[in-house]
Amino acid sequence: MAITILEGSTFCICDEVGDVGGWATSGLFAEDTRFLSVLRLTVDGRRPLLLTSGKVDYFSAAFYLRNQVTADLEQDEVSIIRERFIGDASMQDRLIVQNQGMRSVAFELALEVGSDFADIFAVKNYDFALGDPQHADPLPLLVDCDFDEENNQFILTDDGASPARTQMIFSQPGRVDEMRISFPIRLDPRERWELRVDVVPLSDGEPLVPRAAERRFGDEIARVRESLAAWQLRVPQLRATWDDLSYSFGRSVSDLASLRMHGRENGGVGKLPAAGMPWFMTVFGRDTIITCLQTLLFGPELAVTALRVLGELQSRVDDPARDAEPGKIVHEVRRGKAARSWHGAYYGSVDATPLYLILLSEVWRWTDDAGLVNELKPAALNALEWIATRGDLDGDGFVEYRKRSPRGLDNQSWKDSHDSQRFADGRLAEPPIAAAEVQGYVYDAKRRTAELAREVWRDRSLADRLDREAEELRDRFNEAFWTEERGGYYVLALDREKRQVDSLCSNAGHLLWSGIVPQERVDAVVDGLMGDALWSGWGVRTMSTLDRGYNPLAYHNGTVWPHDNSLIAWGLARYERWPEAHRIVRQMLTAARHFDYQLPEVFAGLPRAETRFPIAYPTAARPQAWAAGTPVLLLQLLLGLRPDHRQNTLGTLAPAELPAWAGSLRLSSVRAFDRVWEVRLEDGRVQVTEG
Repeated sequence: MAITILEGSTFCICDEVGDVGGWATSGLFAEDTRFLSVLRLTVDGRRPLLLTSGKVDYFSAAFYLRNQVTADLEQDEVSIIRERFIGDASMQDRLIVQNQGMRSVAFELALEVGSDFADIFAVKNYDFALGDPQHADPLPLLVDCDFDEENNQFILTDDGASPARTQMIFSQPGRVDEMRISFPIRLDPRERWELRVDVVPLSDGEPLVPRAAERRFGDEIARVRESLAAWQLRVPQLRATWDDLSYSFGRSVSDLASLRMHGRENGGVGKLPAAGMPWFMTVFGRDTIITCLQTLLFGPELAVTALRVLGELQSRVDDPARDAEPGKIVHEVRRGKAARSWHGAYYGSVDATPLYLILLSEVWRWTDDAGLVNELKPAALNALEWIATRGDLDGDGFVEYRKRSPRGLDNQSWKDSHDSQRFADGRLAEPPIAAAEVQGYVYDAKRRTAELAREVWRDRSLADRLDREAEELRDRFNEAFWTEERGGYYVLALDREKRQVDSLCSNAGHLLWSGIVPQERVDAVVDGLMGDALWSGWGVRTMSTLDRGYNPLAYHNGTVWPHDNSLIAWGLARYERWPEAHRIVRQMLTAARHFDYQLPEVFAGLPRAETRFPIAYPTAARPQAWAAGTPVLLLQLLLGLRPDHRQNTLGTLAPAELPAWAGSLRLSSVRAFDRVWEVRLEDGRVQVTEG
């Protein structure tokens, strides 16, 4: 069983006794580099036995162990407590060894250490869901260890081109033998012995002296705990009789706290959420934006930081090697060895740019912050220019994608696996590809930016042009992407020949969210989403069972994605299809119960009638940002909360009677328009008051 703890973009993946090195993807990672790939504990040459272990907080874990029988130790004479803490680019282990027996004992405790300084992409390729372990390039060999006796520390130095080093400081002297340090221990009954190991990843710069490291870890532990406490106090407080909602919301608060990255890591000020553990602990344009849209109930801080950071990272150049074009919003940012071996900023995302405009509008609708909208006007106009020109590859009025980078993504919509764009007969679509939901995002972005132009920038000509373009897009889209087959539905995409990629997929729910669906087609779209072909019983599948490419275990071709369902529910609520929206709310949060209330990135699309509980996808990211954001958005939709920027009030559009299963709740300290609001649900009715 893997245990993962993190702080910022530093994280450790270890086994149940706290060891690192049992499988190819474990280790201590920082700056997209593995700084520690071996850390193994032995007592008299034997691996300790597990009593119990687990995470204490997202940034700490504890492992309770006992000795194996050896020549000098009887069963269970020695207990070991192993406590681990992850800080900002650092890790600390604290070992407490106690003689629990009635006699004095002598034994040897040892730690084997090592690092290969592999970049995160090389390691990720050994994850069978996201990589190809059978054909992956060999990982680097472990580097030699240098021991500094004066400071009682190992220094491991990357023997490649990077300046990366790992510093390991021990609080007790030991005997060193190459990559192993051992400690002879003698304990009387009930006597304790302690060891602290400080691990400091160094991307550049000189190692810390031991006393400075000790002070740094003390300060860092206090900082992380204070940061979590401040976050928990700042987000809204929920009391609910529906346990699935209450526990899922609480888990989301903790998970989103754990995924926050610091300004030092993202090039901006403040914090914004990383995409997810373990391989996506970095800025992802699409994931970050959608997470911020889901969590505006928490206040605007995450979203404002994201808008500023992504605006700073917006491409200003044309660089085919990175799929970069002027005005395009970044797809992902990498650092350290990963940036050197791949690239620092990659722009292969077709939807992050219109989503950026949608987030800017949504923040304004919650805050009425005209200053922010004016500050980010250049980034918004550049995004509009990209949509109108380079985003439309053939001038047909639709935004398409086609990779230019040899290392780029084949598919650049949110379903970005290589085989996600399939016809109903299973054939793969050839690029350039115009994804259906992207056209909806562009439509919504133009509508929303027209509103900003009219009310904030006071540019009526721009507003009128954007409204006109949105209407023209809506007409073209509804002609090109609709098919009358299967009772009528929107196809997945158009391929390079402008043929309909005719799989029935969950993307249609995003079209409801965007508002591009005319009223006369809403019934058909909703029936498709909630019919047996797409509805698994736990949520809407990414691809229907009617399509040849359907596989309930395929990453994007039949699985259930919580964030996908949250946006579908938002679309259903937009068209006031409350029973269907509530169905998603209820079943998604019921599913969360089976994942210890921590919704994963994705789970299997097997029919609920055939499974007693939702089936986990084996390597789904947990925590993952837009999965953690899902319960927050679902709560907002259940309550029908909607800001009114003209009156600077928070209101509800919820139907007069909510289902009995929703129970009663009180949501306090909701922030909108620099004011605090309280929301209550009692006897099926929602009431919003200030204060």
